[in-house]
Amino acid sequence: MSAPLLADPLGGPTDPSVIRNEQTGQWWMFYTQRRPADSGAGVEWVHGSRIGTAVSDDGARWLYRGVVDGLDPAGEPGPNTHWAPEVAWDGTRYHMYLTWIRGVPSTWAGHERRIVHLVSDDLEHWKHRGFLELSSNYVIDAAIARTADGLLRLCYKEEAEASTTYAAVSPDWDNWSVEGQVIGGAPHEGPNVFELGGFFWMIVDEWRGQRVYRSDDGLSWSVQGLILDSAGVHPEDRQVGRHADVVVCGVEAVAFYFTHPEWDGSNDVELQAGALRRSEVHRARLWVAAGVLLCDRDAPVIALGRRMPERNMRDK
Repeated sequence: MSAPLLADPLGGPTDPSVIRNEQTGQWWMFYTQRRPADSGAGVEWVHGSRIGTAVSDDGARWLYRGVVDGLDPAGEPGPNTHWAPEVAWDGTRYHMYLTWIRGVPSTWAGHERRIVHLVSDDLEHWKHRGFLELSSNYVIDAAIARTADGLLRLCYKEEAEASTTYAAVSPDWDNWSVEGQVIGGAPHEGPNVFELGGFFWMIVDEWRGQRVYRSDDGLSWSVQGLILDSAGVHPEDRQVGRHADVVVCGVEAVAFYFTHPEWDGSNDVELQAGALRRSEVHRARLWVAAGVLLCDRDAPVIALGRRMPERNMRDK
């Protein structure tokens, strides 16, 4: 059965990204640390967020270890807004692609949202590589993948184009060329790409569950159904699963996602207050059968352990 995985001191963990620490063998979770108790105007509680971290030996029991310092560019002391970290290992060092917003806005619109690239040797100390020049300055939710052609692709939410998924391509983690829209249709966010069961998969958050797309090469996609759209049995896992990350372990995978356990069913978070803002991170089992991605948020989930799982295309 799924259960809340970590005790975040502010009560607002969202957008988890999970990676193995190559130096210690432990698993690290990076996440957006929202501020649900903040009394500021509008959606200030969603902004002004830091990046929280937690560590685990098995992917089930997580210990909060604090926030990441040094993520603001030079000359931008803040407070600023940090969202949706994507963290990956290239075989030598770690890369973080982070959504960065200047200041603490009280509204959704009227300010730029960009993706900044940082690198680290140890997951603790990060150096800036600069902002990515993408399709606009209204982009969030980076997800990096190595596709069948051997190149890296960065999928992200393009808010300037009806909140759909765009992609950029790179040979080296640093230099990116925009390819354009890869997933259209209904507005969505939080793309995540992984390999499992002989296919590439992309899941995107439609705020009613995760829409599933399948591909043979990670370049062209066909749509399937939804996962994490129906309630789990745990009393605090009854709402839809939002903005997920996936860790592949052989023939199965673990999805880490967040929920609002006391959500009232409205997407107007600007009007939410108190407990309705609270969020939690849960996990679910993923596997492939007959070419279909299946998910069970109530089934026992494989323990990640300290050993290295089978590599997926995200080098995670």
